[in-house]
Formats: sequence, structure tokens, C-alpha cells
Amino acid sequence: MKKLSSLYTLLLFSITTSLLAQNNTAYWQQHVDYTMGVKIDVENYQYSGTQTLVYTNNSPDALSKVYYHLYFNAFQPGSEMDVRLQNIKDPDARMITEEKTSRIAPLSPSEIGFLHVSSLKQDGQKVTYSEAGTVLEVELAKPIPPGSKTTLEMVFKGQVPIQIRRSGRNSTEKVALSMSQWYPKLAEYDFEGWHADPYIAREFQGVWGNFDVKITIDKNYTVGGSGYLQNPNEIGHGYEAPGSKIKKQRGKTLTWHFKAPKVHDFMWAADPEYVHDILKMENGTELHFLYKDNPNIKENWKKLQPKTAEAMTYFNTNIGEYPYKQYSVIQGGDGGMEYAMSTLITGERKFGSLVGVMAHELAHSWFQHVLASNEAKHEWMDEGFTTYISTLCMDKIMGTNKTNPLEGTYKGYQYLVKSGQEQPQTTHADRYHNNMAYGIAAYSKGSIFLSQLGYIIGEEKLQETIKKYYSDFKFKHPVPNDIKRTAEKVTGLELDWYLTDWTQTTNTIDYGIKEVIAEGEKTKITLERIGLMPMPQEILVTYTDGTKEAFYTPLRMMRGTKENLEATMLADWPWAFPTYDFTIAKPINKIESIVIDPSQLMADIDATNNMWKQE
Repeated sequence: MKKLSSLYTLLLFSITTSLLAQNNTAYWQQHVDYTMGVKIDVENYQYSGTQTLVYTNNSPDALSKVYYHLYFNAFQPGSEMDVRLQNIKDPDARMITEEKTSRIAPLSPSEIGFLHVSSLKQDGQKVTYSEAGTVLEVELAKPIPPGSKTTLEMVFKGQVPIQIRRSGRNSTEKVALSMSQWYPKLAEYDFEGWHADPYIAREFQGVWGNFDVKITIDKNYTVGGSGYLQNPNEIGHGYEAPGSKIKKQRGKTLTWHFKAPKVHDFMWAADPEYVHDILKMENGTELHFLYKDNPNIKENWKKLQPKTAEAMTYFNTNIGEYPYKQYSVIQGGDGGMEYAMSTLITGERKFGSLVGVMAHELAHSWFQHVLASNEAKHEWMDEGFTTYISTLCMDKIMGTNKTNPLEGTYKGYQYLVKSGQEQPQTTHADRYHNNMAYGIAAYSKGSIFLSQLGYIIGEEKLQETIKKYYSDFKFKHPVPNDIKRTAEKVTGLELDWYLTDWTQTTNTIDYGIKEVIAEGEKTKITLERIGLMPMPQEILVTYTDGTKEAFYTPLRMMRGTKENLEATMLADWPWAFPTYDFTIAKPINKIESIVIDPSQLMADIDATNNMWKQE
């Protein structure tokens, strides 16, 4: 009986351990519910706020500490952002003076940004906390067990900095307030642990949740941003229902009440000279446009509005349905930056540039604000995927109909490789040696990840992959393996080699035609792999009579080929073999030319050896 009892205990322990292991590896994500009230003084640009945050710990870990981001503290002399700006070889032009010095370094106390917490309690108990630059470190009064909630109540104050990067006051286009990264924002905790990155000028990561925000500001200011306005008929400013009469409010201020469900950030902007237009799309989505009452830009901003609707329709069709009922395009910021249900873009642009920035930032509503990858660690999934789809969108809605709309991304990547300054895409966004290497790796090489994936698996399967990726991972935090596994499930191919080489190394693709020789009435072609990165090969042979014949060499480690190939299938090519031979059943004098990768979707770094021509 004792032996049976021991066996039972052992069995029970084994089952419990197995279940715990499964729970630890199952997907989970944290959740937040913010309730915030903020009052801003438009004379000195200081504000005070309260925040009640209900934090749900869906992790398998008990949490004894939490971290908040205090982004505005970056805009102070001697901050990490300031020091990095002074030490990087190619600083962001928006953040330096004409003399090439930091714009942060000389800020006076009235010009800097700051965000300070003056009180913080957990479920009514005071907690210990301290500022470490742009991060608030908090020791909780009691641990948060797995599967439980806690309420964090905070009082904070801030000062809006002179517009330098993304956020700020009195931009170069005289927009009064661009309020992004303005509140104490809880850092993300996931299967990798805490992501309490200092703000050095790059990217962000946020916790999914719901925002309930009240903004009290001078009543002459028009406000726009994330979420849905809850009191439009009280506020007016173009938000009221048609035909409604707005009751005149006493006092000097109005309190705007917004709710933003299922987002991971909240942005707003305000200016006393904003024009506010609304365009309602056929599917019911409302597009809001807020821009300065400036005759030099008004025509372009009016023309922008139907183009925004066209772009949203394009993304709805080619990625998946936009899940919210409003989107705001707002003049502000320092270029273009995406936020939940909204964007800030500079407005004094030529029409084509204005549409291009809008399309890119709008596309981020899918690739970042619904598919919320950690853009500090996987910036290429954010910027690259957005570049890919927004470039195709622009080609469509502007009617340019280019043969290869993505040609510029390939040229950018080629430039980076030749510069000798490339770093793997696994590099943290803050750790790039220079801005050029970061920008091309994130935007151009990230875009090529998708366009080249289309070369590997076929365009139809690529489109299917993108739609399934969106469907499976919306409102989650996908990682690189998720897009790779989605493509594998769609195609049945093995693609780990592609994700590994393209994103985790600086291995390059370089194939060439090494030799073409006559073998009687046949022709032997020898291809060579010069670069370390493997790829399947598509070869187009043009004969002297004008006819063409396509050939395809599968990559053995793919364990298959893309579908619907109109090509002669050759034996697969094991990567370790540096050369590959195949024979054409025609004499060499009947061949006019041989080309590797006629689609030019393969990012071969040296195309000079990709063609053979009959002399």
C-alpha cells in the first residue's frame, strides 16, 4: 500500500509539473486599465495629473516590482538622449542645431521636459519608488500573484518640452501641443521579463489595455488624438452631431473626455488654430483631420482626405479590417509618427509627400498598433512591414504603376551592405552604431523580408500569409518566429533558414553564372553560390528565336517548392555545395541570354554576374 501511495504521489507530481510547464510556455500577455485626468496650463506648458491603473498580471510569475516610463525626462541637458545625440556619428537632423550640436543641451529650466511622480500607492498602501532618468523604479507594497489584479494610484506633474523629437510644444509649424509619451506609462512585462528601456530616441513597447482620459485645457484649443470623444455635444469644436447647439461653457477651460479601448498607447494634440474636418467612410469609419488654419496648406489637406480613405480601404483589403471606428490625422510632431487610432505628421509638405507620410503612418495602425511587436527589439517587423505595404499602397492610390515599387528598398539595402556598417536586425534599436544603419535595417531590409518572402513562397501565398498573420496575432505581441511560422503553415515549407540568415546575421545573398559551355547539341550551365545565405534560384533562358524558358532550382532545406511554377523543375540544391550544374537540351549557339532572378526580388548584392549573354 505504501508503494502504491508513493507511485501515486510521483505520478501526481509528474502531471502537475507537466501542466505547469505547459502553462509557462502557453501564450499570455499583461493587461492595463488606465483612468487619467490631466490639467494643462497653456501659458507655462506645465500640467498636473492623476492616474488610476488597474494592472492584471496574466503571467505565471509573482511580481514584486513594476516600472514606468517617464519619457519627458529625456528632454533635459545631460540625459541619455542628450549624451547619445552628442556621441553618435550621424545624429538626427531634427535634434541638432545648425552648428551640429545637441538641441537638448542648452535647454533652460522653462524649456526642458519633465515628468515626476509625487505620490504612488498600491491598493491604498504607499510604495517605494525612485526615478532613474526616464524610468520609474517601483518596489511594490505586496507582490502581485499570477492571475490577480492590483490598483496603482498616482499623482504626477509634467512640463512639455520645446519640440525636439516627436513630442513637444510650439513646433516649427507653430503647433502648440504634440502630446505623445506624456504620461507615466507602465512598462511591458512578457515571457522575456521586463522591458523598461530608457528613452534614447528610438522605439516603444506598451501593454494592451483600455484608456479613460480627461483633458482640461483652455477652451479655445481644439483637441484630437486617440480614442472616442465621450462628450462631443458639450465640447463642440467640430465633434458635435450635425445640427446640435453647443451650450456655452462658463470659465476658461473645457474638459475633453476620451475613451480608447484595446490600445497600448494614448496620444493627443491641441492648438487654438486647428481646422477640424471629418470624412465618414462607407464602412462607417470616421476620419478626422486637424490642421492649422493656414492658406498655404489648406488645399493639400483637403485633397489628402479622400486619399486617406483610399489608403485605409487598401489596407483593409490587403491586411485585414481596421478594428476601430475612428482615425485622426493631425498636424504636429516633427515628421511622422504613429499612435493608437491617430498620427502626428508635419503638414507643410508637397501633396505627394503629405500622402506618402499619411500612408506610412496609417499602415502602422496594422503593423504596430494592432500587431504590437516589440519595436525596440524587432523594429524591422514594425517599420519594415509598414514600409512594404505602404509603398505598394502609394503605388496604387497615386496611380504610378511602377514595375517594381519596392526597388528603392533594395537600393537602400545594397548601400548598407557596401558601407560595411551593417548590423544584424536582432540588434536593439538603441544599439546601432549610427542612424543610417538603423534606418536601412529597419525600413529597407525589413521591407525586403516580405517582398523576398514573396519570391520564395509565391505572391499569392505571401498575401495569404499576411492576412493570416493579422488574423492570428492582432491585439497580441507577435515575435519574429510568428511571421515565419505563419508562412510555414500557409505553405507547408520549412523557412527557419530564411528567418535566421536574413534577420540574425549579416550573411548576404550572392549567386552567379559561373560557366556556360557546349556539350554537343546540349548546353551545360554552372551556377555558383558566393554569399553565405542560401536561396532557391529562378533562371530565365532566352533563345535566339525569341522564345523563353524558365528553370527552377529548389533549395533542399526548404523541403519543397512554391506552387504554380511555370518553370522546368530541376534537382534541389544542397546549400553546402558551392556550385550547381544543369543541362539545357539545346546547343549553345541557340541561346541568347541566361538570367538569374528575372523578377529582381532576390536581394543579390552583386547582379553583375547574374546574366550571361551570347557574344
